[in-house]
Amino acid sequence: MSECARCGTCCQKGGPSFHIEDRMLIETGEIPSKFLYTIRKGELAHDNVKACLKPVTSDIIKIKGKEDSWTCLFFDEVKKGCTIYKGRPLECRVLKCWDTRILEQIYANTRLTRKDLISEVKGLWDLIKEHQARCDYTKIQGLIINLADGKRDDARRELLEIIRYDAEIRKLVVSRGGLDADMLDFLFGRPLTKTLGNYGVKVRQIGDNIYLDGRIR
Repeated sequence: MSECARCGTCCQKGGPSFHIEDRMLIETGEIPSKFLYTIRKGELAHDNVKACLKPVTSDIIKIKGKEDSWTCLFFDEVKKGCTIYKGRPLECRVLKCWDTRILEQIYANTRLTRKDLISEVKGLWDLIKEHQARCDYTKIQGLIINLADGKRDDARRELLEIIRYDAEIRKLVVSRGGLDADMLDFLFGRPLTKTLGNYGVKVRQIGDNIYLDGRIR
């Protein structure tokens, strides 16, 4: 094979990650930030090149999937085509499913981060930095390890405080800050209630109550 067969397989395996070269696509609104989500530094995520779960070394900004699928939000499943083809991100432009060498070369390089896009928005950026510090995945992983030893109760209590904070800050920026709820996964990453499953921790939120391993606190 030497050309795209328009089968849509690559678009159905997840949206692309953004690189510095893609910055203007977001800043000009060609790809609105409400259609993006952030995999935060330290978070466990699937490495497409190495085909395994591993902590990411920096933010990875990606296009959301359709509903509960991995299919890129901008993929037209009827026409088997990209609805933003002329303004598609770098990874989409270089991807050749029959020869992935160029994609592999750029995959982990020059990644675009939230800092590149938001650092000049002082109040908002300060809030994002505070959230990143309090909900740091390295700290969270340490607490999860402690759940299995003699520090179980302390670790559970601290982990629940972090999860509650993550949930509350999202509600506050919408109710008091007037931010679009669709932007939360871009600004603060995906909720911990969803991501901690990758660490073997079962978390559920029902109303204002947080359930951890089936027990309410």
